[in-house]
Amino acid sequence: MTKHCLLYDGECPMCIFQMKVLSWLDWFGVLALVPLSDPRAQEIAPQLRRENLLEAIHCVTPGGCVYRGARAIRFLGMRLPLLVPLALVMWIPGVIVPAEIIYRWVSRRRLLLSRIFPCKDACSILPATKREQG
Repeated sequence: MTKHCLLYDGECPMCIFQMKVLSWLDWFGVLALVPLSDPRAQEIAPQLRRENLLEAIHCVTPGGCVYRGARAIRFLGMRLPLLVPLALVMWIPGVIVPAEIIYRWVSRRRLLLSRIFPCKDACSILPATKREQG
């Protein structure tokens, strides 16, 4: 594994939309976006149960470190140029705690929020990147 693997719920419209945005922000091709339905997901993170994977995005580094939820966003933010400012704010002491609370709140309500803010419609506006197509 040479890229940071981002494991996400491929059946959640909000998660799909976020992955489309991340694929556009991944200018240097450092991410591999893997939906949980992909058989590779279990190979990438055999130590994680499916229930845990459905609760939050997980980023698995080539070295085997696993970052979850807001910590995954903070980790990825330092690797995607446009997200560096957000990641730097999340490194301020004490900021990660409320970030995790907010992340959990949104994650638990993501299917409801997907209905309120129609992510599927937004996905159709956002064209696929070459990495997504092939």
